Amino acid sequence: MEPLQLDGNNLTLEQAVRAVKNNTPLSLTAEARDRVNHSREQIDTAVRERRVVYGVTTGFGALSNVVIPPEDARALQNNVLRSHAAGVGPPFEDEVVRMTTLLMVNSMSKGYSGICLSTLETLIALFNKGVVPVVPAQGSVGASGDLAPMAHLSLVLIGRGRARYQGEEMEGAEALKRAGIEPVTLAEGEGLALINGTQVMTALGALTLCRGLRLAKVLDIAAAMSLEVLLGTNTQFHKRIHHIRPHPGQIDTASNMRKITDGSEIISSHKDCDRVQDAYSLRCVPQVHGATRDTLAHVRRVLETEMNSATENPLVFENGQVLSGGNFHGQPVALAMDFMTIALAELANISERRIERMVNPNLSGLPSFLIEGGGLHSGFMIAQYTAAALVSENKAWAHPASVDSIPTSANKEDHVSMGTIGARKARHVVENLKYVAAIELLCGAQAMDLFTNLKPGQGTLAAYQVLRNFVSHMDADRELNPDIETVARLIDNDDILGAVEKVTGPLL
Repeated sequence: MEPLQLDGNNLTLEQAVRAVKNNTPLSLTAEARDRVNHSREQIDTAVRERRVVYGVTTGFGALSNVVIPPEDARALQNNVLRSHAAGVGPPFEDEVVRMTTLLMVNSMSKGYSGICLSTLETLIALFNKGVVPVVPAQGSVGASGDLAPMAHLSLVLIGRGRARYQGEEMEGAEALKRAGIEPVTLAEGEGLALINGTQVMTALGALTLCRGLRLAKVLDIAAAMSLEVLLGTNTQFHKRIHHIRPHPGQIDTASNMRKITDGSEIISSHKDCDRVQDAYSLRCVPQVHGATRDTLAHVRRVLETEMNSATENPLVFENGQVLSGGNFHGQPVALAMDFMTIALAELANISERRIERMVNPNLSGLPSFLIEGGGLHSGFMIAQYTAAALVSENKAWAHPASVDSIPTSANKEDHVSMGTIGARKARHVVENLKYVAAIELLCGAQAMDLFTNLKPGQGTLAAYQVLRNFVSHMDADRELNPDIETVARLIDNDDILGAVEKVTGPLL
């Protein structure tokens, strides 16, 4: 497989996610290797000249005023990994750890960290040979970088910590041995270079954003199906409406809705009916879904900038300057994560309202809870409860993490971002959103069975056919959990989106 060449400057969201999903090997460009070597030479010179350099010849954080004797400078780097590996809780999924590793390599390939090329190549070897450090998910406040989780990850480089290899968890030293990787002996400054960065929160954000972008399209499909079975109009998607309020996401969503409902006999059959306007959850799909799209576009810009940034401390420049700054502070990512969480939660909010309209006979004109023989059968009654529960849970997750701060390191680090907590919350919300979308699609397919023999729009029909290939019409009550999980898998695997785009062309 052709390797993904990293140079620290040009990595895209799609490249990173694809490399993690497809186990694409990593390598460095020749220019990146030269920069890394030059950066290391500057650190070696500073050590020989016995200059005082933060984290290289001094302690860390509140202990930065303690000068470390030259003979202890290398031991200091092992100590920082050990002492900072204080995370707790369940470990991150493998894809999060692998994405973090990739982003660490990309950042250090810029040549500002002072890390040895051999250490960076060992980090690449972990990724390429499938050694995945076990990294507890809790413990980062997102200011001096993601210190605790990145310390757990980096411990494996020196043969400590724990890792998963070929599906088995073991000691880090054993994982290296089985993979044929020699443990690293850290040089001055390398321990700090490995843990000072925002790569964990950025990795979480990138993977969640990728899912959110796909789910935004799935929610347009679900909304189109709901619109048709609720006898909505497509007038609200007219180009002229959206070009005089030209938010890009709104325009794109309206375009998607036109494509998905194109050719609908259901919509055209009631073009002269007396209903003037639809409820907001139908009429305002472009405005609501579109605002989420614009938010996700902003988050992409933030994350791709961060993915290609140097966030270590200190930073080693070409002329030998070693400058201590605050690029490790996660505030840009933290704010973006909170914004993304809110935007994804809003897609679930409006979807649940459409679900309610379908199951409520007073609003839909359909059988109660989308099943004949209501009373004996409850139909999709509790599916709507589940959607409501998920939406309510999202509201708690959507409380911004970034408005909080708590001092650490004897008040040296007196303002922190909570960016990793924000990114973890976003992952909860995107998972809940998937299930809400699955419930709306199930309800839409059931409603379509109940009320008409007219042909729906081209995209709606394609989605309906995929759903009915895997989930049958419900004639009598049955356990709904397997149906919801089946549709969730269809969403995860892009089966529904792929089928719709096959007939509509790419959705925006």
